[in-house]
Amino acid sequence: MIISLMGQLKLIIFSLLSGIITGVFFDVYRLIRGFENPNKILTIIQDLLFWTLTSIVVFIFLMYTNEGYINFYVYVCLIIGVYLYLRLISRVFIKLQYRSLKFNGRVVRIVWNVILYPVNLLLYKLKIKKKGKL
Repeated sequence: MIISLMGQLKLIIFSLLSGIITGVFFDVYRLIRGFENPNKILTIIQDLLFWTLTSIVVFIFLMYTNEGYINFYVYVCLIIGVYLYLRLISRVFIKLQYRSLKFNGRVVRIVWNVILYPVNLLLYKLKIKKKGKL
C-alpha cells in the first residue's frame, strides 16, 4: 500500500503521540500502584490490565487517526515517543501528579471535617447529656 508523503508524516506524528500517551498512562499507573513492591501475583494482574488497557487505547487512537495502518516504523515511532516522554517529561509529570493528589487529599480531608463537625458536635453533646443523667 502506497501512502502519500503527508499521510506518512501524519502517521509518524500520530505514532509519536500514541507513544507519549502510553508514557502518560505508565506514569499514572506507577502513581496508582505505588513505588513499593506489592504482592507478585497482584503485580502480574495489574501489569496485564495496564498493558491491555494501553493497547486498546493506542489501537483505538491509531484506528481513529490513520485507519489502523500498522507498519514497522509505527512501532519504532511508538517506542521513540515513549522514550522521549520518559526522558523529557516524566519527572515533571510525576511531580505534578503527586502534588495534585496531595492537594486534593488535603481538600477532601478539610471538606470532610467541615461537613462532619456539626454531626460530631451533636454526638458529643448527646454523650454529655447521657453521662449527666446516669
